[in-house]
Amino acid sequence: MEDRQLGYMGYFDRESCDLDEFKVLTSQSLIGASVPLATSVEKNVPIYDMNVLRGHLDDPAKRRTLLSEWAWVLARSSGVIVLKGAYADTAPIDRASNVFNDIIREERAGNAGKGDHFAASGANDRIWNSLQKQCLKDPEGFVLYFGNTAIAAACEAWLGPNYQMTAQVNQVRPGGKAQSAHRDYHLGFMTQDQAACYPIHAHQVTATLTLQGGIAHCEMPLESGPTKLLPFSQLYGPGYLGFHEDDHRAYFENSYIQLPLSKGDAIFFNPALFHAAGENRSADISRMVNLLQISSAFGRAMETVDRQAMAEVILPALVQLRAAGRISEADAHAAMAACAEGYAFPTNLDTDPPVGGLAPASQADHLRAALESGQTAADLSQTLNALQVRQAS
Repeated sequence: MEDRQLGYMGYFDRESCDLDEFKVLTSQSLIGASVPLATSVEKNVPIYDMNVLRGHLDDPAKRRTLLSEWAWVLARSSGVIVLKGAYADTAPIDRASNVFNDIIREERAGNAGKGDHFAASGANDRIWNSLQKQCLKDPEGFVLYFGNTAIAAACEAWLGPNYQMTAQVNQVRPGGKAQSAHRDYHLGFMTQDQAACYPIHAHQVTATLTLQGGIAHCEMPLESGPTKLLPFSQLYGPGYLGFHEDDHRAYFENSYIQLPLSKGDAIFFNPALFHAAGENRSADISRMVNLLQISSAFGRAMETVDRQAMAEVILPALVQLRAAGRISEADAHAAMAACAEGYAFPTNLDTDPPVGGLAPASQADHLRAALESGQTAADLSQTLNALQVRQAS
């Protein structure tokens, strides 16, 4: 019982979601003295002028001081930072925008990428895996775009070295509606019931595995709908369950802040921060942001395992053992968890989109479905082969 008071034992459930606690946490204020390297603090968000601070990145001691300040804000304070002028030269932004618009037109013609997270399908122009698509279409432009020391420093501040970059373009056209309030990958891409299966310490650690960022590709005044943010909300323990609750979402809608951004600015925030893309109320601004989702180097297994081959070969054994009463349903689920890939990511969201949910079906989902529906190993093989093609296409 004493250990439970340390805050990392047990599980969150719906009853853990306390709106009053949420309100108290998110009613804090960030004072400028706490972030001495920031140019200003606007709506509890520290603003860092990279035209002033870029030289800090070349000096080891100053760099570490700056990155430490960013990490403190992301972890223990308001949870979000803005880098003004992250791109001293916005020519690489314009070049990338042209590439992204070409990709959007091509994918519209091919009817690709219908699924979306936290917004109605078709409400935005979305490019899944813009990182790879930009790189293959314009390698030189990619180098100029991601050869950016400010962006790299922000990633390192939260994740350390050897991080893995992914990116997805989101272009919200005039009239495009807002997203619903949410947290992000990993636990944010789960239903409330799924997230509740993870122990409290997993909720605490998941935010340290990912950094969310966005690069502004155009002028983004408030009427264009820049990201809605609730500072300090990443500090709320049961938030991966709480963002599904109507009262928490209603409070978010009454309390969020938005900041205008200029082309070449970048914003980074803790993935546990409650946030949502805003509604584009402008008449003529197609708000384009390249959304960065950067992952820690530590989220990887040690060995390569052919889990598809394993899943196919154990299905007949599962069927026989269950029919003979030699294993329970719980035993079967334990065996499948040890065998099949239970996580839907990474995947190709163009060909394996999250239609009808927050994530596509995983290999383990298909194995469980095969067992319950009486499929043969050959049926499962065909299903998993198709899944492999969708994930890799």
